[in-house]
Amino acid sequence: MSWWWSGAIGAAKKKFDEDEPPRTPESVALIIGVTGIVGNSLAEILPLPDTPGGRWKVYGVARRPRPSWNADYRIEYIRCDITDPNDTRTKLSVLTDVTHIFYVSWTNRVTETENCKVNGEMLRNVLRAVIPNAPNLRHVTLQTGTKHYVGPFELFGKIKSHEPPFTEDLPRLDAPNFYYVQEDILFEETRKKEGLSWSVHRPQVIFGFSPYNLMNLVGSLCVYATICKHEGVPLRFPGTKEAWESYSVASDADLIAEQHIWAAVDPYAKNEAFNCSNGDVFKWKQLWKVLAEQFGIEEYGYEENGGRLKLSELMKDKGHVWDEIVSEKQLEATKLEEIGEWWFVDIILGGEGLVDSMNKAKEHGFVGFRNTKNSLINWIDKTRAFNIVPEK
Repeated sequence: MSWWWSGAIGAAKKKFDEDEPPRTPESVALIIGVTGIVGNSLAEILPLPDTPGGRWKVYGVARRPRPSWNADYRIEYIRCDITDPNDTRTKLSVLTDVTHIFYVSWTNRVTETENCKVNGEMLRNVLRAVIPNAPNLRHVTLQTGTKHYVGPFELFGKIKSHEPPFTEDLPRLDAPNFYYVQEDILFEETRKKEGLSWSVHRPQVIFGFSPYNLMNLVGSLCVYATICKHEGVPLRFPGTKEAWESYSVASDADLIAEQHIWAAVDPYAKNEAFNCSNGDVFKWKQLWKVLAEQFGIEEYGYEENGGRLKLSELMKDKGHVWDEIVSEKQLEATKLEEIGEWWFVDIILGGEGLVDSMNKAKEHGFVGFRNTKNSLINWIDKTRAFNIVPEK
């Protein structure tokens, strides 16, 4: 049974055999953004003994101190601010054994023009620190996303985007987009080293685990449901009727990590861009029932005449409620503003779902998939396992 197929059907992942003798790594990964929602999955999957291209030695780079929920992964953690070219050069140029870079980091600024500048500089800083100093570097993966097809958040609804289902051969939109800037930098810098290949990965909204992530939809919905349960109020759907009724797709963080790894080691994936979604479709009216059941809430749904509910407004005065919950349930010490990305929930649930095509990835040999309902439950369970939200 193939590696990604095993994961796709929910088979238990292999655990480390503590008695297994050490082997010389065949590949050396550098994960940029290791505490992010996909970086966290890469940090868990890459060191496993059956991961393609392995055994893997893994470096993980992030700006903040190593969090407790990342501490058990077999990686060498490097604290580095990649917006700073000097810090990046000092910390990363010495990693001369790196064979693969997995770039899954981004930062958010007020305008897309600023996003283009800072996110472009971050990627360039990393590539210029590593490429000249890692003689065995073979591949760089870059993660972007669906905004490639619809434009940046600030222009949603203001420009004409592509009509779904999105395919990778669609032209770029005539609008600023830091994904385009990053792609151009990737193409430019990898051309400087003979034999160095690249791949670009475009997931949809990601279901995964990372309290540090700027777009953690599942984590934010878990916090919202926990507050509703605590206050004894219905779990109202914070979105539009279009989002409630239309078909949507999602991308499981582990699946995205598997596609990154596949592209890094499979010669048929070189120098290509790939969509990455679970392979099924859902309606939020269906998943909302699952969310309510997971938190033991009996009243839930979309209120036809209730007006548009926005979590950025509803949650702005709930900090003290979250503090009460954390204290009462003895949860990991967090602040509501740290773990609730309400602006992102409002955007994702503010219009019709966006659907992409996975044909290209499948035609090139990546046949991984996820059941989105099971994916949602899995990441709720993981959020609970790390004591971010309480049990039912």
